[in-house]
Amino acid sequence: MDEWRMKPIGHVRSPYTDAQQVPKGVGAQHAAEGTIEILPEFEPGLLDIEGFSHLLVLWVFHQADGFELVVTPPADTRPHGIFATRAPRRPNPIALTVVELLSREGCHLRVRGVDMLDNTPVLDIKPYTSSVPTEQLRRGWLQEAEDRQPRQ
Repeated sequence: MDEWRMKPIGHVRSPYTDAQQVPKGVGAQHAAEGTIEILPEFEPGLLDIEGFSHLLVLWVFHQADGFELVVTPPADTRPHGIFATRAPRRPNPIALTVVELLSREGCHLRVRGVDMLDNTPVLDIKPYTSSVPTEQLRRGWLQEAEDRQPRQ
């Protein structure tokens, strides 16, 4: 099996210092603000990023240990395959988050929607450019779990 070495392009500054602080489960809102601090040697790669409202951030579950292929996520009481969840204990501990870009100041991107811990390593950033119409998106078991929740 091939293996690849990756190194961070930066780190997240987040209000979360413990995984228990990150909102999880049905209806979890990710509205926390934070900063993505890009290493100075990668700053030229941020040219023109300000034109995008949202970014895809590829990062590392740097505190996860080992993995499980079937998990019961906080949003449901039933088990699901790891690849049908956002659980952190994965064969490759990588994660993807969509954040709103609020501003850029040099190597610092101020963003909203962080769900990562403070000092989380960032592997890559890409502009969010989904062309999938909202009416074509499906949310699978998560939509079913949300539908089972009592209405408030």
